[in-house]
Amino acid sequence: MLKTLKTDFQIIFDRDPAARNWLEVLVCYPGLQAILLHRFAHWLLVTGLPFIPRLISHFSRFLTGIEIHPGAALGQGVFIDHGMGIVIGETAIVGDFSLIYQGVTLGGTGKETGKRHPTVGENVVIGAGAKVLGNIQLGNNVRVGAGSVVLRDVPSDCTIVGVPGRIVYRGGAKVDPLDHARLPDSEAQAIRYLMDRIESLEQEVQALRRSSSAGDQAVADASDCCHLRDKAIEQFLDGTTLSKKA
Repeated sequence: MLKTLKTDFQIIFDRDPAARNWLEVLVCYPGLQAILLHRFAHWLLVTGLPFIPRLISHFSRFLTGIEIHPGAALGQGVFIDHGMGIVIGETAIVGDFSLIYQGVTLGGTGKETGKRHPTVGENVVIGAGAKVLGNIQLGNNVRVGAGSVVLRDVPSDCTIVGVPGRIVYRGGAKVDPLDHARLPDSEAQAIRYLMDRIESLEQEVQALRRSSSAGDQAVADASDCCHLRDKAIEQFLDGTTLSKKA
């Protein structure tokens, strides 16, 4: 237990550049406070003590804005950054050295009994506002993009984004867990592939028309009206927005 508490404390200095000294971390970091109170409440619950663990959980929610059910199991080195609005359900399991940002929910999807909350692997990063719902499993080294809604199992070493969450990256080089903003834009990539395919098909159609008996004027008109690489599409694919002047 002491080793776990020491790891919970040390991980903050490893992952938060704003952490300057132990007193500031102990007094001013609600994520650490919520985890410490949860570990005490979880221990009391395991010993069979009624009511008191839920009371401690309720007090922790009032103090930190983070709600962790006493039945949830948290591994060592779990880091809750900021933490306001986080909800972790009764049967949730969070693996060692996972990183959870504010607004995250590890919740259920109905009134079923038994295991009904997610199981999160080790070294997982769950971005701000993400929702992981149901008795599903997230493998090790998974990154969940901010605002995503995850409803299905996710294999290890994957990145998942969107609503509902889709796997957009599988395997590859190890990344910094704090660099959670570097997520691919899967929708823009899919649209770009479709646009490239449409242009390729249009070029084939135009080539067939040139070899047929149709007039050159008809070919030119088709080329003019089917040009897809306009400014609005390019800016969408590049992740920018049109300015008012444009």
